[in-house]
Amino acid sequence: MKTVPMMKPVLILPLMLATAIFFSCGEKKVTQSAANDEVRIPVTLTGVDSTDRAEPVFAAGTVASLQEARLSFKTGGIIGKIYVREGQQVRKGQLLAILDLTEINAQVAQARVSHEKAERDMNRLRSMLDDTAATLEQFQNAATGFDVARQNLSMAEFNLSHSRILSPVDGAYTRMFITEGVVTGPGWVLLVVSSGRKSDWVVRVGVSDRDWGRLAKGDKALLTLDAYPGQSFSGRVSEIAQSADAATRLYEVEIRLDPTEKRLASGLFAKAELFPAVSGKYRVIPVEALIEGHGKEGFVFVSGNGIARKIPVTIGYLDGKNVLITGGLDSITTVITSGSAFLTDSAQIQIEGSNDKRP
Repeated sequence: MKTVPMMKPVLILPLMLATAIFFSCGEKKVTQSAANDEVRIPVTLTGVDSTDRAEPVFAAGTVASLQEARLSFKTGGIIGKIYVREGQQVRKGQLLAILDLTEINAQVAQARVSHEKAERDMNRLRSMLDDTAATLEQFQNAATGFDVARQNLSMAEFNLSHSRILSPVDGAYTRMFITEGVVTGPGWVLLVVSSGRKSDWVVRVGVSDRDWGRLAKGDKALLTLDAYPGQSFSGRVSEIAQSADAATRLYEVEIRLDPTEKRLASGLFAKAELFPAVSGKYRVIPVEALIEGHGKEGFVFVSGNGIARKIPVTIGYLDGKNVLITGGLDSITTVITSGSAFLTDSAQIQIEGSNDKRP
């Protein structure tokens, strides 16, 4: 039987150790090489421009007639008759409503009778005074009574004449707050009549105190109405309130609409863009350069020695594809646009292009 010689293990062990050492050293070299390679994010720079611009004021309000009349009775009483329907066109001087005149006519009749009696008493005492049958004091008292009765009759007749409501303008009867047969008080607003002339339409909006300080009479305005989607109307600021509304703390601004052929009505919702004549200085950047915008605050990335720096900016407003910046870019000439979404503060960057066409 032939015996198989055994292999010497002493040769295999050094070979395995050498192989392990070789691969271990090679892996270490690859890791170090990868660590030394810097990952740079490609970006594009865009120039920052400066401009003088009037920041617009945005507000919302409703359409109203400049010649809107809020009508009421001078005296209280029972509503006798209403002669018009809500929305009906009316003419100046047209009778709209009248009180029940039973009580008022009785007051006029009573005052007239008292006036006639006072006049007779005064004339009788004048004759008696001539005949020395009455004293001067008695005649003077009668004359005073006559004057009082005459004034009472004048007041009663005045109340009678104001116991009916006449339209003060040509226009439309827009709102009604009464029904026949109910009791109303003196001065209560019962009817609203709006002028229908094309030059009498206004939009009233509320603005903050900051915007109030930038607006002036004559400033241009651009308006849109929900009633006419996709269409715009022009106008100018005609009145600016000198005190804020107690409830909203906003200042009312009245915008006089330019005459239009479109049919308008009181109460239509309107959005207004007002353009103050007073302008401010802004830095202009593309909208894609702005990140994390929230209200008036945002951030942009700028380049410095191959590193991206994240800086805060103050947003004025959006203007199409550009953003007008009020603060934060005073000494900055370029900002990062393409690639800014992948950046973090102090990230390594590779500038691959520069857009010299400023906004």
